[in-house]
Amino acid sequence: MNFRIVIPARYGSTRLPGKPLRLIAGRPMIEHVHARATEAGALEVVVATDDERVAAACRAFGADVALTDPGHPSGTDRLAEVARTRAWADDAIVVNVQGDEPLMPPGNVRQVALLLAAAPNAALATLATAITSDQELADPNVVKVVADLQGRALYFSRAPIPWQRDAALSAASGAERHAGARRHVGIYAYRVTALRRLAALAPTALEQAERLEQLRALEHGFGIQVALAGLTPGPGVDTEADLIEVERLLGASAR
Repeated sequence: MNFRIVIPARYGSTRLPGKPLRLIAGRPMIEHVHARATEAGALEVVVATDDERVAAACRAFGADVALTDPGHPSGTDRLAEVARTRAWADDAIVVNVQGDEPLMPPGNVRQVALLLAAAPNAALATLATAITSDQELADPNVVKVVADLQGRALYFSRAPIPWQRDAALSAASGAERHAGARRHVGIYAYRVTALRRLAALAPTALEQAERLEQLRALEHGFGIQVALAGLTPGPGVDTEADLIEVERLLGASAR
């Protein structure tokens, strides 16, 4: 099954300036992300960046790079520009692999592309993992997702969903309180036609309230197919502490 990968890599970051170029085990983070994405078996892997410093670093390790408009408000807009300038077909499948996910398993990248290919009525596909603690369920930095019986997303939220009312009001165990809850994994597959439509739409009320771009798709009626990830991804990188932890995990996996 043919698909393409775009890795949005914005230089500016409030919490971690120059994030794509921060070193992990002696190599820029974006190089680790690119290496994992390349293992997924895509037709093309493109790094989409707004900064020549990131572009130069990527060219140095042999990546295909697209310099995109620095005014883009989101990675989706960056993907849409790449799809447009490279004239990818409307029915082509593009996977967005975040530039700060150096521990994303290549199998999950391929899984999300296959998931969308197998769901002809969906515009997007994404993955989730089981939530395993009350702390994770309550954490607003952990995005939760609920889906219908056919695996179509109903809602994404930073709030604890689903809310196990009876368990919450009783002395039920933690496992009962977070039973059935799923953590959204921030990887998406798009059909190019849906990607272009989505990028052309203005932010919506729910999207702005939750600060979750995928709610724009739901509010406009885009179908999003969700499945449990075949492998649990390692942590992404947002802070200095995350960098240290990812480097530790990469060192442990190399031993």
